Amino acid sequence: MPLSRIALTTVLAVTLVVTAACGTREPRQRVETPSADEIWDEILYDQENRQRPRSRLRDLLRPAEDSGRVGAVNKYLWNASLEVLDFLPIQSVDPFTGVITTGFGTPPGGARAYRATIVISDPALEARSLNVALVTKGGPANAATVRAIEDAILTRARLLRQQDSRL
Repeated sequence: MPLSRIALTTVLAVTLVVTAACGTREPRQRVETPSADEIWDEILYDQENRQRPRSRLRDLLRPAEDSGRVGAVNKYLWNASLEVLDFLPIQSVDPFTGVITTGFGTPPGGARAYRATIVISDPALEARSLNVALVTKGGPANAATVRAIEDAILTRARLLRQQDSRL
Protein backbone atom coordinates (compact mmCIF):
# COMPACT_ATOMS: atom_id res chain seq x y z
CA MET A 1 0.00 0.00 0.00
CA PRO A 2 2.61 2.63 0.88
CA LEU A 3 4.42 2.01 -2.41
CA SER A 4 1.29 2.76 -4.46
CA ARG A 5 0.77 6.01 -2.51
CA ILE A 6 4.34 7.03 -3.27
CA ALA A 7 3.88 6.16 -6.95
CA LEU A 8 0.58 8.04 -7.06
CA THR A 9 2.10 11.07 -5.36
CA THR A 10 5.05 11.00 -7.79
CA VAL A 11 2.76 10.78 -10.81
CA LEU A 12 0.64 13.66 -9.52
CA ALA A 13 3.74 15.79 -8.83
CA VAL A 14 5.14 15.16 -12.30
CA THR A 15 1.76 15.95 -13.86
CA LEU A 16 1.55 19.23 -11.95
CA VAL A 17 5.08 20.23 -12.98
CA VAL A 18 4.41 19.43 -16.64
CA THR A 19 1.05 21.24 -16.58
CA ALA A 20 2.56 24.29 -14.89
CA ALA A 21 5.37 24.39 -17.43
CA CYS A 22 2.85 24.50 -20.29
CA GLY A 23 1.38 27.75 -19.06
CA THR A 24 4.66 29.70 -18.92
CA ARG A 25 5.14 30.01 -22.69
CA GLU A 26 4.46 33.30 -24.40
CA PRO A 27 1.32 33.40 -26.55
CA ARG A 28 1.75 33.15 -30.30
CA GLN A 29 1.55 36.28 -32.40
CA ARG A 30 -1.60 36.50 -34.52
CA VAL A 31 -1.08 37.08 -38.20
CA GLU A 32 -3.45 39.72 -39.55
CA THR A 33 -5.12 38.66 -42.79
CA PRO A 34 -7.07 41.07 -44.97
CA SER A 35 -10.83 40.80 -45.00
CA ALA A 36 -12.77 39.86 -48.12
CA ASP A 37 -13.83 43.50 -48.55
CA GLU A 38 -10.20 44.66 -48.49
CA ILE A 39 -9.25 42.05 -51.09
CA TRP A 40 -12.12 43.10 -53.39
CA ASP A 41 -11.20 46.75 -52.93
CA GLU A 42 -7.66 45.97 -53.97
CA ILE A 43 -8.79 44.01 -57.01
CA LEU A 44 -11.58 46.28 -58.24
CA TYR A 45 -10.52 49.78 -57.30
CA ASP A 46 -7.56 52.04 -57.74
CA GLN A 47 -5.98 52.23 -54.28
CA GLU A 48 -5.00 55.89 -54.60
CA ASN A 49 -8.32 57.33 -55.78
CA ARG A 50 -10.71 54.58 -54.59
CA GLN A 51 -12.33 54.74 -58.01
CA ARG A 52 -12.82 52.18 -60.70
CA PRO A 53 -9.88 52.32 -63.12
CA ARG A 54 -10.83 53.34 -66.65
CA SER A 55 -9.32 51.06 -69.23
CA ARG A 56 -10.80 52.05 -72.57
CA LEU A 57 -11.01 55.26 -74.51
CA ARG A 58 -14.80 55.21 -74.50
CA ASP A 59 -14.72 54.73 -70.70
CA LEU A 60 -12.79 58.00 -70.50
CA LEU A 61 -15.36 59.74 -72.70
CA ARG A 62 -18.35 58.36 -70.77
CA PRO A 63 -19.82 60.80 -68.25
CA ALA A 64 -18.99 60.09 -64.62
CA GLU A 65 -22.66 60.13 -63.60
CA ASP A 66 -24.13 57.04 -65.26
CA SER A 67 -27.80 56.47 -64.49
CA GLY A 68 -27.44 52.73 -65.12
CA ARG A 69 -25.30 52.11 -62.05
CA VAL A 70 -25.88 50.67 -58.59
CA GLY A 71 -22.76 51.43 -56.58
CA ALA A 72 -20.02 50.58 -59.05
CA VAL A 73 -22.00 48.10 -61.15
CA ASN A 74 -24.63 48.18 -63.87
CA LYS A 75 -28.10 48.21 -62.33
CA TYR A 76 -29.63 46.30 -65.23
CA LEU A 77 -27.15 43.43 -64.91
CA TRP A 78 -27.64 43.49 -61.15
CA ASN A 79 -31.44 43.30 -61.31
CA ALA A 80 -31.40 40.77 -64.15
CA SER A 81 -29.07 38.50 -62.15
CA LEU A 82 -31.43 38.59 -59.20
CA GLU A 83 -34.46 37.92 -61.42
CA VAL A 84 -32.96 35.08 -63.47
CA LEU A 85 -31.58 33.30 -60.41
CA ASP A 86 -34.58 33.97 -58.17
CA PHE A 87 -34.94 30.23 -57.44
CA LEU A 88 -31.63 30.30 -55.53
CA PRO A 89 -31.61 31.52 -51.91
CA ILE A 90 -29.55 34.70 -51.53
CA GLN A 91 -26.70 34.42 -49.00
CA SER A 92 -24.99 37.76 -49.51
CA VAL A 93 -25.13 40.74 -51.85
CA ASP A 94 -22.83 43.73 -52.18
CA PRO A 95 -23.81 46.22 -54.90
CA PHE A 96 -20.65 48.24 -54.38
CA THR A 97 -18.30 45.39 -55.29
CA GLY A 98 -20.84 43.70 -57.57
CA VAL A 99 -20.89 40.32 -55.85
CA ILE A 100 -23.99 38.17 -55.38
CA THR A 101 -23.59 34.86 -53.55
CA THR A 102 -26.37 32.29 -53.36
CA GLY A 103 -26.97 29.03 -51.57
CA PHE A 104 -27.95 25.75 -53.16
CA GLY A 105 -31.30 25.68 -54.94
CA THR A 106 -33.05 23.61 -57.58
CA PRO A 107 -34.41 25.30 -60.71
CA PRO A 108 -38.10 24.82 -61.48
CA GLY A 109 -38.54 21.47 -63.19
CA GLY A 110 -34.91 20.50 -62.54
CA ALA A 111 -33.41 17.75 -60.43
CA ARG A 112 -29.91 19.08 -59.77
CA ALA A 113 -29.17 21.70 -57.11
CA TYR A 114 -26.92 24.64 -58.03
CA ARG A 115 -25.10 27.38 -56.15
CA ALA A 116 -23.98 30.57 -57.90
CA THR A 117 -21.57 33.43 -57.39
CA ILE A 118 -22.14 36.36 -59.73
CA VAL A 119 -19.57 39.13 -60.12
CA ILE A 120 -20.51 42.27 -62.04
CA SER A 121 -17.19 43.99 -62.52
CA ASP A 122 -18.01 46.99 -64.69
CA PRO A 123 -20.76 49.59 -65.04
CA ALA A 124 -21.08 48.82 -68.76
CA LEU A 125 -23.91 46.61 -69.99
CA GLU A 126 -21.62 44.16 -71.76
CA ALA A 127 -20.80 40.47 -71.54
CA ARG A 128 -17.31 41.24 -70.21
CA SER A 129 -18.90 42.90 -67.17
CA LEU A 130 -20.59 39.68 -66.03
CA ASN A 131 -18.92 36.60 -64.53
CA VAL A 132 -20.99 33.66 -63.30
CA ALA A 133 -19.56 30.76 -61.31
CA LEU A 134 -22.02 27.90 -61.00
CA VAL A 135 -21.39 24.75 -58.97
CA THR A 136 -23.35 21.64 -58.12
CA LYS A 137 -22.97 19.52 -55.02
CA GLY A 138 -20.74 17.26 -57.10
CA GLY A 139 -18.43 19.99 -58.44
CA PRO A 140 -18.36 22.68 -61.13
CA ALA A 141 -21.40 22.94 -63.39
CA ASN A 142 -21.30 22.23 -67.09
CA ALA A 143 -19.86 25.11 -69.17
CA ALA A 144 -22.96 25.08 -71.39
CA THR A 145 -25.16 25.61 -68.34
CA VAL A 146 -23.04 28.54 -67.16
CA ARG A 147 -23.18 30.06 -70.66
CA ALA A 148 -26.98 29.66 -70.75
CA ILE A 149 -27.30 31.44 -67.39
CA GLU A 150 -25.02 34.27 -68.56
CA ASP A 151 -27.02 34.63 -71.79
CA ALA A 152 -30.30 34.71 -69.86
CA ILE A 153 -28.97 37.41 -67.53
CA LEU A 154 -27.65 39.54 -70.41
CA THR A 155 -30.91 39.19 -72.36
CA ARG A 156 -32.99 40.14 -69.34
CA ALA A 157 -30.70 43.12 -68.61
CA ARG A 158 -31.15 44.42 -72.15
CA LEU A 159 -34.93 44.07 -71.84
CA LEU A 160 -34.89 45.95 -68.53
CA ARG A 161 -32.89 48.78 -70.11
CA GLN A 162 -35.32 48.97 -73.06
CA GLN A 163 -38.29 49.10 -70.69
CA ASP A 164 -36.56 51.80 -68.66
CA SER A 165 -35.84 53.95 -71.73
CA ARG A 166 -39.51 53.87 -72.78
CA LEU A 167 -40.60 55.52 -69.54
